[in-house]
Amino acid sequence: MSIDAIIGVDIGTSSSKGVLVTLDGTVLSSASRSHVPERPREGWVEMSAELWWSEFVSIARELVDAAARAEAVIVSVGVSGMGPCVLVTDAAGTPLRPAILYGIDTRATRQIAELTLELGGDAAIMARTGSALSTQAVGPKLAWLSENEPEIFARSRRLFMPSSWLAWHLTGEYLLDHHSASQCTPLYDAGSHSWYEPWAAPIIGPIDLPSLCWPGDVAGQVSPAAAAESGLPAGIPVIAGTIDAWSEAVSVGAQRTGDLMLMYGTTMFLVNTVPQPVTAVGLWGTVGAFPGTHNLAGGMATSGAITGWLRDLLGEGDFPELLGLAAASGPGARGLLMLPYFAGERTPIQDPDARGIIAGLTISHTAGDLYRAALEATAFGVRHNIEAMRAAGGSIERIVAVGGGAQGDLWTQIVSDVTGLPQVLPSVLIGASYGAAFFAALAVTKADIDSWNPAAAVRQPNLALAAEYDELYALYRELYPATRDISHALAARQGRSGDITTQTSTPPPRSSNQKANSV
Repeated sequence: MSIDAIIGVDIGTSSSKGVLVTLDGTVLSSASRSHVPERPREGWVEMSAELWWSEFVSIARELVDAAARAEAVIVSVGVSGMGPCVLVTDAAGTPLRPAILYGIDTRATRQIAELTLELGGDAAIMARTGSALSTQAVGPKLAWLSENEPEIFARSRRLFMPSSWLAWHLTGEYLLDHHSASQCTPLYDAGSHSWYEPWAAPIIGPIDLPSLCWPGDVAGQVSPAAAAESGLPAGIPVIAGTIDAWSEAVSVGAQRTGDLMLMYGTTMFLVNTVPQPVTAVGLWGTVGAFPGTHNLAGGMATSGAITGWLRDLLGEGDFPELLGLAAASGPGARGLLMLPYFAGERTPIQDPDARGIIAGLTISHTAGDLYRAALEATAFGVRHNIEAMRAAGGSIERIVAVGGGAQGDLWTQIVSDVTGLPQVLPSVLIGASYGAAFFAALAVTKADIDSWNPAAAVRQPNLALAAEYDELYALYRELYPATRDISHALAARQGRSGDITTQTSTPPPRSSNQKANSV
């Protein structure tokens, strides 16, 4: 006797992941494909959209085969992906260049400053959109494209992110979910839930912005062509989907007021659900994944990326071995302190020219000490973001951990020890692809995420370490302003060596009749 099942697929920074799930949330099979973003110049991070689709097809075919073995019938498909990204295509949907990734791509610092002045400053932009302009914003990257690749910009007709790109490939429908649109600052009006033409039109130029829907809405049905390529049944519903961190929050039920989702991945992401819109310089105010919900969000530019870099650099073997060495190092990493700004930093300092610092090194320090310092650095960054959220008016009553990095004990324990806050560990830590599957389930049945993914454990802080970590955190907060000027000077040198000028000084305002996308 066959059972009904759904597929969820997420396109992430370092891998694409998919799950085959029954309508009660049981995971029947999973699949993943690893990839590495392209970094053609200092501060640039890109990825091929063709890779997104080819990995989706490969994962879908593997999960379709798994469904056949399990005698499962696939009845719906959900998608999600990293973002906000900038993928421009021609009118036929053919990519014109690799996609420019989210806030880890810092190329548009000059355009951020220019647009901020032109649109009336941070306060005016936040009042309309929920967020100030930053490296996370889509608008400045489109302005960069207009100024630096005008031939490509002139041919651009459509704007995609990974989730909408997959939905378009599967259904032929050109749309974007409201949450992703709310990160297209300053193109979207968070109050009216619509594109804001007075600001969008001068920036988007020839691009026709997509229709808007909610992440759980049905985008369309799998077309015969997409079915032939992917192996999926033709005619089944495809969910619009959203940005991966919000799909992660859905996957663990962190959508109630006061919830904070903490995503342990290549980057660290925080999503706090708030009762009404909250704005703050240094953080991102967005609409939520469900109608009527609001979020205050933060994101670190690197977290798991640092631990991966250390593993490759040190040649010390696999992650379990390094975690054992870090545990042996002990709290405080034997006197090491790290700033985790290895790709600049997003929230709350919003400084693309910040750089990683390792302070206190001696010849007696070991690989385990360095790895421990990296884990503690991300924990200090989480604490900094949580303090900024609370100062802005965010309400944090429950923290829920998710993502690959949450599967071990040490990292989550360090974060709880540093913040002094417990974390709920759900039964399923898969993350965004599981959230995409849950959205897909909602299209065909009534589903409840609490029954899908109940809590498995709670990570409690070790209060005996509070004083030590308070002292180290105070030093962490002092280290960035003490080294900022040096880091900026070094970032400028790195920019010159990469044949790209990093400009962070405030430019003169443009005349009122000059378009934002002028060359």
